[in-house]
Amino acid sequence: MKNLLFTFALLLPILSFSQNQTKPFLSLEDALKITEAAQAKAQIEGWNVVIVILDDGGNLISLRRMDGVQVGSIEVAQAKAKSAVYFKRPTKVFEDLMKAEGGSRIATLPNAVGIEGGLPIFKDGFCIGSIGISGVTSAQDGIIAAAGLASIGQ
Repeated sequence: MKNLLFTFALLLPILSFSQNQTKPFLSLEDALKITEAAQAKAQIEGWNVVIVILDDGGNLISLRRMDGVQVGSIEVAQAKAKSAVYFKRPTKVFEDLMKAEGGSRIATLPNAVGIEGGLPIFKDGFCIGSIGISGVTSAQDGIIAAAGLASIGQ
């Protein structure tokens, strides 16, 4: 009887862990679909950019640097994506806030990037990742990011 209870006690965390894995996540397949759509939009417009996709923890899933893009855009795209996933809102929100009176305080928030081009990715009400674009104007970066998310119905 003691052995049975001991075994059950050991298995209980494993059983409950497997039952709680219902939160959606961003698959590599979806990340690549978003990347492809963003790149297609950029190519149609004649814009060369860096496209970054992060998971819900801000970890890199995909990074694509199109030909001719300045190296600095790699880190900028990552920062935009990180800001979008950490704050669960578009970086355009921070850009707009920074333009308002007293908006310079936004610059003091850790990981808040006040430049359009970062968008969170949601599924079933959960933030499952983000996209960050850098390489052209911030408005153009935002257009490309939106095109990427449109490929998965957002």
